[in-house]
Amino acid sequence: MHDTTLEKHGNPLMARTDSNAHLADSPNRAYQVCSRCIMDTTDPLIEFDSSGFCNHCNSFRNNLGRLWHPDEQGRRSLERIIEQLRLSGKGRNYDCALGLSGGADSCYVALKAAEWGLRPLVVHVDTGWNSEMAVSNIERLVKHCGFELHTHVVDWEEMKDLQIAYLRSGIANQDVPQDHAIFAGLYNFCIRNGIRSILSGGNTATEGIFPDAWHGNAMDSVNLRAIHRAFGQVRLRHYPTISFWKLYALYPLLLRMRTIRPLNYLPYDRDAAIAELQGACGWKPYGRKHGESQFTKLFQNHYLPQKFGYDKRRPHFSSMIVSGQITRDEAVRKLAEPLYESEELVADIDYLCNKLSISRANYDEFISSPCRSYTEFSNWDSRYRVMKRVQQFVERVTGRRHGVYG
Repeated sequence: MHDTTLEKHGNPLMARTDSNAHLADSPNRAYQVCSRCIMDTTDPLIEFDSSGFCNHCNSFRNNLGRLWHPDEQGRRSLERIIEQLRLSGKGRNYDCALGLSGGADSCYVALKAAEWGLRPLVVHVDTGWNSEMAVSNIERLVKHCGFELHTHVVDWEEMKDLQIAYLRSGIANQDVPQDHAIFAGLYNFCIRNGIRSILSGGNTATEGIFPDAWHGNAMDSVNLRAIHRAFGQVRLRHYPTISFWKLYALYPLLLRMRTIRPLNYLPYDRDAAIAELQGACGWKPYGRKHGESQFTKLFQNHYLPQKFGYDKRRPHFSSMIVSGQITRDEAVRKLAEPLYESEELVADIDYLCNKLSISRANYDEFISSPCRSYTEFSNWDSRYRVMKRVQQFVERVTGRRHGVYG
């Protein structure tokens, strides 16, 4: 059985694992951690300037004005957006859509949407991994806001087969089966109801930093199907997917669909948001980011650090450092805390194995098997690069940005 905590080398910033973690680093590169945030060379593409600051936090600071407006300008922009949504929704049942996972970010957006007087189509895509607390939180919030909840349940046998196929593939991003289904299901609801605007809990303050090298695009249906063809056994008849054409052309360009991230226009503080949710409807915190999903909890806090040496707390805390929510010292102390307590880890692994009808030995084999990259399977990366070049050309010619996802 693998250790339940990251191995410490004197300094919690140097926390590593003892399995395949060495594969995450360039073999000839000395270990280094950023002097401003806590991103390190577990990102093989990380770069440092002469001051020891990494490209992630430098990019975050240099691009704040484009993505993040937690100020008066943001407040005015958000007011205009809300008014536009109200006008567009006149005579309709809904003025926007909102995907509700049960996590703090999406729940807080729902709470704010109710306060703003919006009428969102609230969609929850059940992939089979909801924790009991997530179900309770969603019910409490929807009742408090007076929203009607629309739930799409993904076919479990197909979901189960796809999830096992990903585990067999040995790639880093095991959350693709959930993430892809959630976004595809949400877009499908929007199309059926003629909705063009989607409210998202995604935000720069807590998610602005993330290393691209850790995994590919969760919306890449070419990659998803390639992995399933290689390792799956059940035909995906009902599992929702999105094609490249729909995601990058039909939805944003022809149908003019747009994703709005309200939290980027607010001085968003996640702890304060959780406190507000608790006071408003008795919402209960999960104790960790993405704790609403039983699979994501184990994947992020055991599979990734044990197999790849990736600790997702690093980019999360780094985002919060550069957005001013926590200090670097606080992040270092949090990083020194164990990812799992032994009994909780055993219980969560047992739950996953029972749910997927696999043995504990199977799970351990998934952890110890060779690490692989998503690029070893067919994907749409080349199409994406061409699309981005075309987009950049059009922007130079027209002088304006298009609402292309990604």
